[in-house]
Amino acid sequence: MRVAEVAAALPGMTETRRFQADPSFHEVRGVEFGTGRAEPAVYAYFVDGRLFCVAVDAVRGPRVTLWGRELTACVPADLGRFLLHADGCGVLDVSYGPRGNPGVNGLGPVVRVQEVARGVVTRPVMVGRAWADRCTDDWEGAVPECEWAGRPWPRPTGGGGACPSVPTGRTLGRSVSDRSRTQ
Repeated sequence: MRVAEVAAALPGMTETRRFQADPSFHEVRGVEFGTGRAEPAVYAYFVDGRLFCVAVDAVRGPRVTLWGRELTACVPADLGRFLLHADGCGVLDVSYGPRGNPGVNGLGPVVRVQEVARGVVTRPVMVGRAWADRCTDDWEGAVPECEWAGRPWPRPTGGGGACPSVPTGRTLGRSVSDRSRTQ
């Protein structure tokens, strides 16, 4: 998709700003969409004018679901349990990246957190299938650096770290130039 196609898919929102999204890769451009200049709701990322990543604001963004399960503005621990259960049942291939964020390999959503007035809630960041196999990897994955900024995923309490049953992420060596491939 191109910027105009993304804009057409977001009724009621307008483009509010364009920006360089990744200091290491100057060809990665971000476009912010919202209902007003001070209220961004969706961040779309492009390489060579083609969409490869979308992030949704937990408060102002549209609802995002996975098989009927809300991914937007959830309690992180609740959504984490859902993802681990789906992984354990073999329904989803879930991995956790170096920053602790869960994601679904092969599908492309990564769940980040966002601070809001009532605490911390989830906000989905999604990449296309061509990059979904390493979506949680903040070094080799396709999620732009600016989306990794902010509060890290909350650690489970009681054990002092990730539990042993958490699946480990995969790291595949592809460069940003692979992002420009069409899906």
